Amino acid sequence: MLFSLAVNDFKAKYAGSALGAVWAFISPVITILIYWFVFQVAFQNGPVNDMPYVIWLVSGVIPWFFISEAWGGATGVFIDYSYLVKKVVFRIELLPTVRVTSAFFVHIFFAVLAFIITSAYGYFPNFLHLQIVYYMAAAYILSLALGRITATLTVFARDIGNVVGVLVQFGFWLTPIFWDIHAIPENLHIIFKLNPIYYVTEGYRDTFVYGTGFWEKPWLTLYFWIVVAVLIVLGNVLFKRLRPHLADLI
Repeated sequence: MLFSLAVNDFKAKYAGSALGAVWAFISPVITILIYWFVFQVAFQNGPVNDMPYVIWLVSGVIPWFFISEAWGGATGVFIDYSYLVKKVVFRIELLPTVRVTSAFFVHIFFAVLAFIITSAYGYFPNFLHLQIVYYMAAAYILSLALGRITATLTVFARDIGNVVGVLVQFGFWLTPIFWDIHAIPENLHIIFKLNPIYYVTEGYRDTFVYGTGFWEKPWLTLYFWIVVAVLIVLGNVLFKRLRPHLADLI
């Protein structure tokens, strides 16, 4: 049922357009090409750590696309599916998972695209690249944890959707996606590493660019999962306490 709802949600998002779900893939590709042109061609950014800039860029921006899309989509899911929220027999706590899974379909495509691009530049997949499954799971769980919190709060305060949009905009530029964290003083690194999304984006780069295993960053890994665990608990507590009032406020 969950998979079926996610597929229908994915199709419904682009229903009525001539190209349909193809837009889910065209738009991010065009965005990546624009970023590549601006930062590499116009600003003449060279290789980063001896790695072609396009590989460094793609490996960082792909997980961000997924997290921002999944989080933003999950935030308004209870309102979008109000007809299900009002049905007592339906487990509405699954709805944020539906939205995150819907966004994950596109993310799988772009993860494959990242492998194709790196291979085209002569960096072929190896055993370490299998850890991309781990980081994809980390991105999925983080997005779901954030989405459950904001989805519940949005029913009571519709401004939460706008707040998430602002946070996504700030996070886009404050997360080291287009700039290398080593370009700033080392004493400032800890500030940016507090952002759990940093762990995911750098994890993708560790896979495609640096060849570093997640087990080589034990403290950062531990911190990330502690934050995720706290977010999951917070989301569960909020949902259980506010669940009786959701249908009345939609």
